[in-house]
Amino acid sequence: MNWLEALILGIIQGLTEFLPVSSSGHLELGKAILGVNAEKSLVFTVVVHGATVLSTIVVFYRDILKLIRGLLAFRLNEETLFVARIFVSMIPVIILGLFFKQEVEQFFTGNVMLVGSMLLVTSLLLALTYLVKRNERKISFVDSFLIGLAQAFAVLPGISRSGATISTGLMLGNRKANVARFSFLMVLIPIIGANAKDIIDGENGSAGGVGLIPLVVGFMAAFISGLLACRWMIGIVKKGRLIYFAVYCFLIGTAAIIAAAFFI
Repeated sequence: MNWLEALILGIIQGLTEFLPVSSSGHLELGKAILGVNAEKSLVFTVVVHGATVLSTIVVFYRDILKLIRGLLAFRLNEETLFVARIFVSMIPVIILGLFFKQEVEQFFTGNVMLVGSMLLVTSLLLALTYLVKRNERKISFVDSFLIGLAQAFAVLPGISRSGATISTGLMLGNRKANVARFSFLMVLIPIIGANAKDIIDGENGSAGGVGLIPLVVGFMAAFISGLLACRWMIGIVKKGRLIYFAVYCFLIGTAAIIAAAFFI
């Protein structure tokens, strides 16, 4: 992987991590188009995911500080309840990461047909949000677990994590702004934990065939584009304009399936 490929893939990761179009799916499609070895570039995927985590922290730093202050008060309050819901939402993905990590990694081998099919599923999830009755109820503990199941399902390349979690929250009848905030904050601990585990296990001790410069370029590209996309996505959810992304995922998914069937 050269620096230009890293720049392109970093921008793809940063934009699509927050927009409901599947960052993992677009990364796999990008690798296939650029001819990047999917297995050797696993460390690059981890690095750019770390960059988008950092951009999330920057965008929501006030919320994060508020949650920390609430926890340090050592009493039951809105902040401790919110953090408790976050931990409930993490249960499915933790189980998946601890017991099914090798099975999950087998999906990230440049299978364009799988990515295209899952993008169609993402399109359907986003479209379904327009068929449910809206209300303004708060996210409950049961809602948190169901949103967590959606996040675990989104390990499949082509299933958008933000799309799956936000769609699930909206279909459960939760307030739009609360769903967007919960969706972006709930991913922080699982990704940080997964990256830390990989480092401890020694899986990412080297660049894995990816040079230092491409890693740095990819990280910066993902971080900057992630900042822009995160702020943009918050506004999109509040205005209820997810249908545009449903159409986009349908078109890209269909194109990927056709390409896999006839050209790849």
